Amino acid sequence: MSDPQDPHRPPSSRGDTPAPTSKPGPVPPAPSKPLASPSPPPPAKGIIKPGSIPKPTSSPPAPPINPFLPSPEAPPPSPPAGPLSSPGPLKPPSTLSGSPPIPPLTPPTPPIGLPTPTKVPPLPPPIAPPTSQPSKLDDEKPLKPLTPLGDSSLGQPASPTSPIPSDTGAGGPIPPPPPADKTEDQSAVKSSIFKRLVPILGAVIGVILLFLLVTRVILPRFRGAQEPEPVTLTYWGLWEENPTIRAVITDYQTQNPHVTINYQQQSHQDYRERLQSSLARDQGPDIFRFHNTWVPMLKSELAPLPPTVFDSAAFNATFYPVAQKDLTLGSNIVGVPLMIDGLGLYYNKKIFQAGGKAPPTNWEDLRQTAFDLTVRDESGKIQTAGIALGVTSNIEHWPDILGLMLLQNGADPASPVGSSAADALRFYTIFSLSDRVWDDSLPNSVFAFATEKVAMIFAPSWQAHTIKDINPNIDFGIVSVPQLPGTNINWASYWVEGISQKSQNQEEAFKFVKFLSEKNTLVKLYTEASKTRLFGEPYSRKDLASALASDELVSPFITQAEKAESFYLASRTFDNGINDKVIKYYEDAINAVVEREDPEDALQTVTQGVSQVLSQYGVSPSSL
Repeated sequence: MSDPQDPHRPPSSRGDTPAPTSKPGPVPPAPSKPLASPSPPPPAKGIIKPGSIPKPTSSPPAPPINPFLPSPEAPPPSPPAGPLSSPGPLKPPSTLSGSPPIPPLTPPTPPIGLPTPTKVPPLPPPIAPPTSQPSKLDDEKPLKPLTPLGDSSLGQPASPTSPIPSDTGAGGPIPPPPPADKTEDQSAVKSSIFKRLVPILGAVIGVILLFLLVTRVILPRFRGAQEPEPVTLTYWGLWEENPTIRAVITDYQTQNPHVTINYQQQSHQDYRERLQSSLARDQGPDIFRFHNTWVPMLKSELAPLPPTVFDSAAFNATFYPVAQKDLTLGSNIVGVPLMIDGLGLYYNKKIFQAGGKAPPTNWEDLRQTAFDLTVRDESGKIQTAGIALGVTSNIEHWPDILGLMLLQNGADPASPVGSSAADALRFYTIFSLSDRVWDDSLPNSVFAFATEKVAMIFAPSWQAHTIKDINPNIDFGIVSVPQLPGTNINWASYWVEGISQKSQNQEEAFKFVKFLSEKNTLVKLYTEASKTRLFGEPYSRKDLASALASDELVSPFITQAEKAESFYLASRTFDNGINDKVIKYYEDAINAVVEREDPEDALQTVTQGVSQVLSQYGVSPSSL
């Protein structure tokens, strides 16, 4: 191994082969350089002539420290002779400090019979180790340099370590070039591998990013637009038969082929209990119909409407004020009404014409008209009743009628104390107690009206279908309910579509309910229903009110909707809950008054009982 301080070794920063000289001269010692900062040459490509290696434009990064190499602080030992390293172009020897000029080396005279060499043979490129196993460099033997022709005339062989011909002239032999530094060679190999890997790694990373872009962004968008996952929504309805609602369901499924709507018409018997029971078992429907007064009972099962369906402002602009009041739970809206209903005053046109009467618009006129139109036989038994009011046993919708009277008279149905509530209760019973225009011997009020045994009844819109089914030939009309002087308060009782909190497809369910509430859908639904009965459900949207203005049977419910109010005295909801329990207390009070108990005393029990029922369902009377 050569001494790193060998005076014949040229500086390691020079890469050109020194020009031949005729006289040897002392060469200054090569400056020591740390292992981490050599400037390795670019990888050899083809045959490189000495002195033609370009200077690197920038220094490559320092190779990683190998624990098996000497520390950078110690001078590196000279590795065994190997392939010629090219650390950079050498300066001419004459420019070295402290050394006399060296004349150019005269090429040796070749032996007789051999051609005169014109130039130094090129160096072969060093054998590059396999790129995948750079760690085997230390185990490979360096390639021996080419041995030039010797000078047979002088008996001087060429140096075994240099490809440059020896010269026996006056200047003496040229010292051999220093052995290649294995550390520099290793750095050059690593630098070469790094440079080769950079574009490969860049291409691989680009392919990966392109793959992720296509599979995670582009394709999902196409799949989302073209091939959404199939969804089945279970929809529990009550009053609409399957053929009626199937028309609008088909329209929606045509627009959304990935959605299947499974509509199931339910029986009204025990409906609320069956609904909550199925939802508790995670077997309930995604969409279901419920009454506007059921919110306190279903508050844990109802999903709030997202703003994408209806925010508060849009909801209030679309539907009547009572809907927002009834369907707001906290700060959320929990249902979408597809219809509106309440009470209307039904009157028999033939009886009114025979009696020369017009439909009444206030309560005093109604009382007088009912009295005048009542027909009794010789024994005083009622043959034709004036109006179905006064008792509870055979009057449909009496709870709604009493609730309307309480609200119009300024009483609070949640706490019916004071004279306002007592007067309303007394007025209701006066039709059977004093005026005797109705009694409990008569048939059910709706049936009595259909068979033309009573001149007037109060009923919601849908009872018109019942009446026509019983008597297709009956001629009747419907007008708005009477008002007290200075009041304009009507009754609201209607059904709503809700979404289950436990539905796994809430987004699709809300989209479908939103579709059901749109103008075109409601119009089509009304038209389809009108094919099998007198009319469809009155529109819940305010912007469709004018569409029914000319319908004598439906328009009264629409014109009253803007000023309608509600309470837990809604009849025929079959809820076995908040309505039926409150109704029971008021039923006992009416029966007590019919039995001549004072109305205020009878209402004391009602106040206590209603308060308990509301508390049971988390309803605060102050919030009503």
